[in-house]
Amino acid sequence: MPKLTVFSARQPAPVFDRPRPDRLLAGNPQRTTWEHFLTANGDLSAGIWACEPGAWKIAFPVGKDEFFCVIEGRLRITDHDGDAAEFGPGDACVIPAGFTGTFEVLEAVRKHYVVIERQT
Repeated sequence: MPKLTVFSARQPAPVFDRPRPDRLLAGNPQRTTWEHFLTANGDLSAGIWACEPGAWKIAFPVGKDEFFCVIEGRLRITDHDGDAAEFGPGDACVIPAGFTGTFEVLEAVRKHYVVIERQT
């Protein structure tokens, strides 16, 4: 029988990374991911993500969507046309498959995320 994944009851090991050098625009922020849930086939993951201030280019592949809700801090996402949106605690967004633009962490941020990756 499947069980609930209660984030507060789990303590997954953190995974650390930084933006790829060819995408980096400002700083060299450390990003930390705590993956709380992953389906058996890997097409859906959910957890908490944190990042230091900095900025980098993002390019979501076709078939990959992300929902997030900011827990603390501030970030700005700007699309390839220059339209920007800022997010703070309680704000939520979906980054759709195929999206390109920039991701800028204005204040150290933590967010809940859900990523869906479909075969295309």
